[in-house]
Amino acid sequence: MTRRPNAAVWLCTAAGLLAYLVLPWYAIQDTSWYEALPQVFSAGDAANGLLQALRQGRPWLLLGLAGLVLCAIGACLRPGRAQGRWLLAGGLVGALGLALAGFSIGARGWSIAAFNHAFGELAVNQFGIGAGGFVVVAALILLAAFGLARLGFFRGDLFVSGAVVGCAVLMLLFIAYPVGKALAGAFFNEDGQWSVQAFADRIFTSRIWGLGCLRGGAACGVAWNTLLLALFTAAGTTFLGTLMALMAERGSKRWQGPLRVIALLPIITPPFVVGLGLILLFGRAGVVNQALEAWFGVPATRWFYGLPGILTAQLFAFTPIAFMIMRGVVQGIAPSLEEAAQMLRADRRRTFFTVTLPLLKPGLANAFLVGFIESIADFGNPVVVGGQYSVLSTDIFFAIVGAQYDQGRAASLAWVLTLFALAVFALQRRVLGKRSFTTVSGKGDAGIPMPLPDGVRRTTYAIALPWILFTVVVYLFAFAGGFVQTWGRDYSLTLNHFRTAFSLEWGQFGLVWAGTAWNSLWTTLKLAGISAPITAAVGLLIAWLLARNEFKGQGAFEFAALLAFAIPGTVLGVSYILAFNVPPLELTGTGLIIVLCFMFRNLPVGVRAGTAAFKQLDRSLDEASLMLRASTSQTLFKVVLPLLKPALVAALVYSFVRAMTTVSAVIFLVTAENELATTYIIGRVGNGDYGVALAYCTVLIVLMSAAIALIQLLVGERKLGRRRAPAHQGHHKMEQLA
Repeated sequence: MTRRPNAAVWLCTAAGLLAYLVLPWYAIQDTSWYEALPQVFSAGDAANGLLQALRQGRPWLLLGLAGLVLCAIGACLRPGRAQGRWLLAGGLVGALGLALAGFSIGARGWSIAAFNHAFGELAVNQFGIGAGGFVVVAALILLAAFGLARLGFFRGDLFVSGAVVGCAVLMLLFIAYPVGKALAGAFFNEDGQWSVQAFADRIFTSRIWGLGCLRGGAACGVAWNTLLLALFTAAGTTFLGTLMALMAERGSKRWQGPLRVIALLPIITPPFVVGLGLILLFGRAGVVNQALEAWFGVPATRWFYGLPGILTAQLFAFTPIAFMIMRGVVQGIAPSLEEAAQMLRADRRRTFFTVTLPLLKPGLANAFLVGFIESIADFGNPVVVGGQYSVLSTDIFFAIVGAQYDQGRAASLAWVLTLFALAVFALQRRVLGKRSFTTVSGKGDAGIPMPLPDGVRRTTYAIALPWILFTVVVYLFAFAGGFVQTWGRDYSLTLNHFRTAFSLEWGQFGLVWAGTAWNSLWTTLKLAGISAPITAAVGLLIAWLLARNEFKGQGAFEFAALLAFAIPGTVLGVSYILAFNVPPLELTGTGLIIVLCFMFRNLPVGVRAGTAAFKQLDRSLDEASLMLRASTSQTLFKVVLPLLKPALVAALVYSFVRAMTTVSAVIFLVTAENELATTYIIGRVGNGDYGVALAYCTVLIVLMSAAIALIQLLVGERKLGRRRAPAHQGHHKMEQLA
C-alpha cells in the first residue's frame, strides 16, 4: 500500500483541468501546439477548451469538464468502491462524450449525413484534436481505468488497470478503427448501399479460392497461393533462425560476431534490394542462367520468377526475425537444467532433444507465427520477383492503385488475410496450451550452457554456413551496382552515385548538404528514432500484461496487438488515410501519422519476443518483489525488465530497422516535407537510376549496422551463469562431468 493512495488520481485530474485552461484545444494547421500557446486565452482557433465551449459555440466540450469535476469529487474520497464509482462515471461521461462529439461533428458540421435530417444543419464546426483535447481525453481514460481498479478489477492495481485500458484504447484507435473502416468497404455495393450479398460475391470467387491448378488448368486461387507460400516461409524461417541462434549461442565463439552481423543484413535493407540481387543471380539474364547456357547449353528461362523467387526472397527477409526471437529464447534456457540431465547420465544428444529443444517451443511457435503473418502481409518481394504468381497483398495493392479502383474488392481480400492470421494464431495457442516453459527462477544459476551435440553441431554448420555464404553473395551482387557506372553496359568503377546522393559542399554560409538524399535520410532517422523506443516499450508492456495478468477479454486483447501484421502494409496505409484525414484526428501530411504507422505496424514483434521471454521467467520473482513492498511499476522496471534484455534488443532493433526500410505501409503517407529513404529509393528505381538507389542502400546498411551495435552496447546482455567454461574445454567436457 502506498503512502498516498490517491496521488495518481489527483495527478490525472489536475492535468485534465489544467489542460482546459493553458493548452490549445484544437490542432492548428501548419502551427505546432507550443507556437499556439500565446493564443490560448484569445478568441481565435487556438483558444483553450473552456473558451471554445463558452465563447465560440461549442458547448459539447463541457462534457469533458463535467467528467473531470465528477472525478475530482471521487478523488476526495477514501480508496474504495464508492470512489471507484465516481471515477468510472466521470471518466466515461467525459471521454465518451468528447469522443462521440468528435466523431459526429467535423470541419463542415455534422459528419454523419443522417444527423442533418434529424437535427438540422449545424452552424458551428470543429477541427482536429490538439494538445489540450489530447491531455484531457487521456486523463479521463486513465481516471476511468483507476475507477475500475477501485471497484475490484485487475486486483485493485492502478498501474495494471491503467496499462490495460490505455493500451486497449490505443489499439482500438490506431489498429481496429482504421482497419475496420477499410474492411467495412467489402459490405458496400457499387451504389454505396450496405449489402451482405456484395460481400459474399466478392469473397467466394474462383479468383480467390479456385483449384484449377490441381486439375491441370488455370492457376489456383490467390488465397491458396498465399497460404502455400506462407507455410513454406514460416517453416523455413523458423528452421533457419533456430539453427543460427544455436550457432550463435552454443557454437564456436569465433563465428558469433560475423554471424550476428550477416544474419541481420536482410532485415536492415529494403526488400527490393534483395530481390534485385536475386534477379542478378537467377533472372533470365542472371549469372546462373548465363553460366548454365554457356557450360551446359541449357537455354535461359524465367523459372525463378514466381513461387521459387518469392520464397527465396522471403526467407532472406524474415529469417533474421526468427533469429532474433530464437536467440533470446536460447539465452533464456537455464544451464542448470541441462547439467541436471547430464548428471543423471544423459548424454548431450539426449539432453538436447529431451530438455533443450522442448524448452524452445514458445520461441518456435512465436517465430512461426511471425514468419507466417509477415509472409501473407509482404508486398515488396512478390512485386519484384513474383512474375505471374499472384498473392493477396499484390492483388490488394492493384485493386487500390490500379486503373480500376475497387475498394470493395481490396477490402474482401484483406478479410481473407485476417482470417488466415486468426487461424494460425488459434493454432499456436492450441499447440502451447497452458504448459509451463519457465527456466529462469529466483534461485542462483551457476551453470555453463551445454555445447551442441556433435551431430546437431555438424547439421547446424552444414546448413547455416552455406545460407550465410549465400547471403553474402546476394548482397555482393546487389550492392556492386552502386560502385559501377551502369550495370549491364559499363562496369567501370565510380563514386559518382554516392556524390549525387550525399555530396557536401562549402558555401557562403558554411557547410551545405548538397546531396539529393540528405533530406530523406535525416527525416527517416528522426522518425525511426522516435518510433523505435516507443514501439519497444509498448510491445514489452503488452507482453507483460498478457504473461503476468489475467483479465476478461485477454484473447481479444492479444489478437488486437497482432492485427497490424495480418494486413498488408498498403492496406494499413490506406486505412490511415481514410481514418485520419478528417476530425477528430487530422494527421495526414504530418510526421506523426508516419510515427504511428511505424509503431503499430511493428508492435507485434515486440509483443511476441516479450511473450516468449516472459514464459521463461518464474512468477516468484515478481511475487518476491511485491512481498518486499515494491509497487507493480517498481517490480516491472527494476526486477523484470533487466531480465528481458534479449527481448528488448530484438524489439528495439526490429522497430528501428523496419521503420528505416518499410515501403508498403508508408507509400501513401509520405509528403514532400516528410520524404523517407525508401520512397526516395523507389523514385530512383522508377527513373532507372539504379546506381544512386543502390548507393543509398549501402549507406543505409552502414548506418543501421552502427545503430544495432549501439543498441546492443547500451542495453547489454542477460547473463544467467556465474562461471565460465575453462578455455581448454572441448566439446566432450560436459559428457565427462556426467
